[in-house]
Amino acid sequence: MAGGRGRRALAIALLVVASTISFLCITLVFAAWSNDRSIGARTGFANAEVVSVAFDRTVIRFETPDEMVHIPQNGVLYPGGLAKGQVVRVEYDRQDPDTVRVAGRNMSMTLLPLGSTLFVTWVVVGPALWWLRRSGPLFRKPPQR
Repeated sequence: MAGGRGRRALAIALLVVASTISFLCITLVFAAWSNDRSIGARTGFANAEVVSVAFDRTVIRFETPDEMVHIPQNGVLYPGGLAKGQVVRVEYDRQDPDTVRVAGRNMSMTLLPLGSTLFVTWVVVGPALWWLRRSGPLFRKPPQR
């Protein structure tokens, strides 16, 4: 990577990765806000049993007032601290009972992990870009006419 092309390619790769991570984090915040908004507009309440807890989702089972049993395929929103077999109060969207969150929790729970991810990403990428630029410009200016 001694040449300008290698440094330039690495700088572009770092920017693409950091920008992609930033975009995904911001998108997740808006998705959480949208889910909370739909639950808040048509809120139903139920007691749910935690069926399984895994890294990527926590599956619950609950019954709505019409005696339908729901097991949301994508799990419950904001599941931190739940354990298998636990009974927990949930809030769900009455029009879409698969959109369900633990009662009392909202999108603010996503801000710390996503904010930390953004911070760490740019704390790593920023100095790396600065270091790459130390030994000369990364992009050549077009010749003056």
